[in-house]
Amino acid sequence: MKSFLPSYHTQLLLLLLLSLAGGAQAQTQRLTATPVQYQRFNTWLMVNSDARLNDKWGLHTEAQLRQVKGPNAPQQRFLRIGANYYAANILLLSAGYAYTMSYPDGNDSELGSLPEHRSYQQLLLRFDSSRVQTQHRYRLEQRWVRRPGNGQFTYLNRFRYQLRLTLPLGPQKKILPGTPYLTGYDELFIGFGRNSDGNIFNQNRACLALGYQISRATSVEAGYLNQMAQQEEMSSLAATHTLHLGLNFNPDFRRGKLTVESN
Repeated sequence: MKSFLPSYHTQLLLLLLLSLAGGAQAQTQRLTATPVQYQRFNTWLMVNSDARLNDKWGLHTEAQLRQVKGPNAPQQRFLRIGANYYAANILLLSAGYAYTMSYPDGNDSELGSLPEHRSYQQLLLRFDSSRVQTQHRYRLEQRWVRRPGNGQFTYLNRFRYQLRLTLPLGPQKKILPGTPYLTGYDELFIGFGRNSDGNIFNQNRACLALGYQISRATSVEAGYLNQMAQQEEMSSLAATHTLHLGLNFNPDFRRGKLTVESN
C-alpha cells in the first residue's frame, strides 16, 4: 500500500527549502552587514488569478491585503494586473502594472500613506516532470515610490528571483482536484540604479505553506512567511513573521470550460 505522505520527496523538499532560507539569511547579513533590529507579526491575505484566454494569451490579476497589529492596522494594499504570453509549455512571459499603498505605522489615514506605481516584466519557467514541481520566476520592476517626508516620487529599479517547489501529498504525481499539497519558495529582491543609494539588498522572503486543490481551477493555501527587509536608513533589517493565506483561481477558457493551471 502506498503511503499517503511520500516521505522521501517531502523530506527532500523541506531540506531544499530550509537550505534556501538559511542561505538567503546568511547572504542577507553578508550584503548588508547590519543587525536585525526588531521583529513583528503580520497577516497577508492574497487572491491570485491567471486566466488562460486562448493558446497564447492570458490575463493575470492579483490583490493583497497586508495587515499588521490586527485587522484595523493596514500595512499595505496591493493590486496587480498584467498580460501573460504562453511562449511554450514551460515558458510564460508577462508584463503589467501594479499599485500599492503602504502605511508605515499601520495607520490608514491619508497622512500616513505612501503610494507606489510599478511596471514589471517577467519570465517564468515551470518543470513538472517529477513529483517535485519546480518553478523559476525572474521579474524586473520599475518603481515610482513616495518615501516618508518627501512629496515627490523617487524612481527605483528592482530585480527579483523566486524559486518555488511544490509537492502533491498523495500517490499521484500531479495536483488534481481533491489533492493536498506542500509548497514553498524563496525570493531574493535586488535594488539597482542611481537612486538605490548603494542598497543592493532590498529584501528576502521565504515561505512554506500547505495547499488544497478544491477544483480544477481553484486552490487555497495557508502557511508561514519570513521576510527580511532592509530599512530606508540602512541602519537595520526588519524581520517579520507573517501568516500567509492565499486563494488561487486559474481558469482556462480555451474550450469554454474551467480547467486548472499548475501553481
